[in-house]
Amino acid sequence: MAIATLISFVATVSFLPLFINYAHKKKQGQMIREVGPKWHEKKAGTPTMGGLVFNGAILLTALILPLFWHQLTSQLLVLDFILLLYGALGFWDDSIKLWKKQNEGMKAWQKLLGQIIGALIFMVVYTHEKLPASLSFMGFEVHLGLLFTLFVIVWLVGFSNAVNLTDGIDGLVAGQAMIAFGVYAVIAHAQHKVDILLFCLAVIGALAGFLIFNHKPAKIFMGDMGSLSLGGALAAVSILLHQELSLLLVGIIFVIETASVMLQVASFKLTGKRIFKMSPIHHHFELSGWSEWRIDLTFWLIGLIAGILTLWNVL
Repeated sequence: MAIATLISFVATVSFLPLFINYAHKKKQGQMIREVGPKWHEKKAGTPTMGGLVFNGAILLTALILPLFWHQLTSQLLVLDFILLLYGALGFWDDSIKLWKKQNEGMKAWQKLLGQIIGALIFMVVYTHEKLPASLSFMGFEVHLGLLFTLFVIVWLVGFSNAVNLTDGIDGLVAGQAMIAFGVYAVIAHAQHKVDILLFCLAVIGALAGFLIFNHKPAKIFMGDMGSLSLGGALAAVSILLHQELSLLLVGIIFVIETASVMLQVASFKLTGKRIFKMSPIHHHFELSGWSEWRIDLTFWLIGLIAGILTLWNVL
């Protein structure tokens, strides 16, 4: 199993420097939001779309190894598909930003439509595999029937965008996603689901390699291509392992980041006042004087504790 992690790690660290050099030569760098913290302006021009490299490493590993080991199942293929489709949506979004030299990419409805189509295709495979259309909650099985399709759409779209919102400071998403996929790798191993285990390990290896170049000061950003695909794949893994609701705890940082944006917008529209200095909440801590490293380490620790609690409960 360690081979999956090693291959995706080596592939990522081998190709990322080449990609970074190419981006610098073509002067293709990240456009920084004008409304963000002022000190983020110095990050302008940093190469982005690093998700292209680590997604490629994940797909390479999660297709070739399972093929040799006779583990190329429908469930693994649909995970690869979600990673590929959501990554393609992010690629389109990032490309528009680079081409127009602005921080606004594809229209929200276009992105949402693509995410929903991906969720529906995932549901087709899920139904074909005769997996349960129910949620496990406090020891009980809550059967949703046709409503399970709506749940899948909300889960994949919601967490895809949640991870995307979290990707605002160097290294945060890469580290947190490694922890989350690590938790599900342990659960997949306990359930003897080798195909899903291979996928999780491939993601961990690729993100470990990416974090070498993405920690502060970042030499490259993952872009929407990376964050959207990671969020969608993470939600898909939780569903295939029938541990859907555990993602609320495993991905607690993503949940908190999204909730902070929702609360900020609601408060400002209803009262004209802001709850946080800036949202998502990692910017609030930045404006409160926290360094990016302090935010990363604190959030990763919270995510790690949440992951351990999840395993304690599940296993």
